[in-house]
Amino acid sequence: MRKPLVVALCALAFAGAGATPAVAAAPSPTGADTTTGAAPATSLTDVVNDTVGAVADTLSGLTAPKSAAVNFAGTVSLSNCSGSVVRMPDSAASDPALVLTNGHCLESGFPAPGQVLTDRASSRTFGLLNASGAKVATLRADRLVYATMTDTDAAIYRLNTTYARIKSAYGIDPLTLSGSRPAAGTAISVVSGYWKRIYSCSVDGFAYRLKEGDWTWKDSVRYTSACDTIGGTSGSPVVDDATGKVVAVNNTGNEDGARCTVNNPCEVDRDGGVTVRQGINYAQQTYPFTACFTTGNRLDLSASGCTVPKP
Repeated sequence: MRKPLVVALCALAFAGAGATPAVAAAPSPTGADTTTGAAPATSLTDVVNDTVGAVADTLSGLTAPKSAAVNFAGTVSLSNCSGSVVRMPDSAASDPALVLTNGHCLESGFPAPGQVLTDRASSRTFGLLNASGAKVATLRADRLVYATMTDTDAAIYRLNTTYARIKSAYGIDPLTLSGSRPAAGTAISVVSGYWKRIYSCSVDGFAYRLKEGDWTWKDSVRYTSACDTIGGTSGSPVVDDATGKVVAVNNTGNEDGARCTVNNPCEVDRDGGVTVRQGINYAQQTYPFTACFTTGNRLDLSASGCTVPKP
């Protein structure tokens, strides 16, 4: 998991040295924290994030989008992760807007294995980015709709505004979740609102099970090596370059070659065989969520076809 552990000194040092964000974050699991069950970002971290964000804005020209079709519009920066404003295939402009990130990016800390959180009060804020990666607004949640690190690693927040109001005020549309499973070989972009950086690669294949520390995820997307994501990219939308739709949410990678430990997930096949791929990164598919939201962007875990874990 790849939440960054940063300090203001580092941000200032990187700014002075002209370093790119690619080397500015200390990774946490695939994007998670270096310590299992690490505490959420503190108020100091929020302050530091503002400093890091300013540095990242300055450096954004060095890390411009690699794909002409994919940009930062609709992505968001969190205090410790990345995310995106998303809509379901049938969402209406008048619906309350949703934000997608990782379960391990929750402000309350990592959900325990087997834990599913739904309908919790939240006042979390998100920095909304435009196409070039500039922050144009601060959005605020009023509910945590769903979050888990079981079978998948995802959190969905409900904002206190609608898609239509965001579009009217800032000219930005949400990203749409694809209702279909991606295919191996699909060209994808991992769009980090935290670092304002886009990684371009392809879907290399799928891990039947991906085990990291105490958590296990199912049918995880494995990237080709070009998507060398780092701390702070957790929660980034994984966009199908051909359709512009979100097919997964970035969440982890094997950093040191260790076997099935935090920050070093391993693949487990149907027969229990374990494969370790040092330097390879992963995401969790998002199409299952499209069957779990009904009219008005209401979560309905009993809906037909909704297969995500239940509380």
